[in-house]
Amino acid sequence: MKSEVLLRVEDLSVEFDTPRGPVRAVDGVSWQVRAGETLAILGESGSGKSVSTQALTGILEMPPGRIVSGTAKYRGDDLITMSVKQRRRIVGDRITMVFQDSLSALNPVQSVGRQIAECYRVHRGLSKGAAMKRAAEMLDRVRIPAAAKRVHDYPHEFSGGMRQRVMLAMALALDPDVLIADEPTTALDVTVQAQILELIAELQAERDMGVVLITHDLGVVADVADNVVVMYAGHVVERATTAAALEQPMHPYTEGLLGSMPSADLKGQELPTIPGTPPSLRAIPSGCAFRTRCRLAIDECALEVPPLLTVAPGRDAACIRRTGNAVKETVR
Repeated sequence: MKSEVLLRVEDLSVEFDTPRGPVRAVDGVSWQVRAGETLAILGESGSGKSVSTQALTGILEMPPGRIVSGTAKYRGDDLITMSVKQRRRIVGDRITMVFQDSLSALNPVQSVGRQIAECYRVHRGLSKGAAMKRAAEMLDRVRIPAAAKRVHDYPHEFSGGMRQRVMLAMALALDPDVLIADEPTTALDVTVQAQILELIAELQAERDMGVVLITHDLGVVADVADNVVVMYAGHVVERATTAAALEQPMHPYTEGLLGSMPSADLKGQELPTIPGTPPSLRAIPSGCAFRTRCRLAIDECALEVPPLLTVAPGRDAACIRRTGNAVKETVR
């Protein structure tokens, strides 16, 4: 039996007010994550990956940001329409986040133990002593050496990889249902990246937690994700199981990302790349936004934005050259 859907996002659109008028950064995005499952949201910088999760958790600055449409339901309750007070009971407790820049995310003038302990004091009502004890236990759980002593250290006294472990300890302190990890291994060396991802997977298995992993790295997706949502210029262009997307990508953009991965077969050769750059959100091409970089593009690609269609069980794509006689997507 499939596990419970913890977080379901449907038709989410987000705009930003600018001096030149509104810019749509996220356009009709839908995805879901189940208990024990890792969903990867994949795409280049500016594709809307982070904006979509920031909007539903309420940490997006509004204004200039604005949610235009959509729902984001945690166990059936819409995070977008609920009051700020109601959302705060969920975000930070049942849904938590880990960010890529741990040095900026942590308070530089408070010890890491005090910052973790604050979670227990605010959300669980523990005393200062009990909260600090739990903080030390969490640091030990994420494999910070000599955790009982280092609980009193400050963020600048930790390496980048250790600070990311501190962020994980803070995010997982309250045993959340969903962890949103936004580029959690960026700027870390390959060995430390692997350790952080392994630690997330281990803690996820213990707690049957849903994980939403935001990344631009297809190698990371291949290692840890069960399902993948590929975004380009604010749109979902492909949605599939990770195995299916890697074996036979249905959208040319996913295909291009896969082809750009380093490989032992390419040793000594120039790495393949996707030509061009992602479009400015102020000047997205008509029709399919990817068409100006796509080797399969034809004149019809400029006529309208291709809808996301179900092309096979569990497989959706937004490409008129690949979808054929597919039926229009229905939210599952």
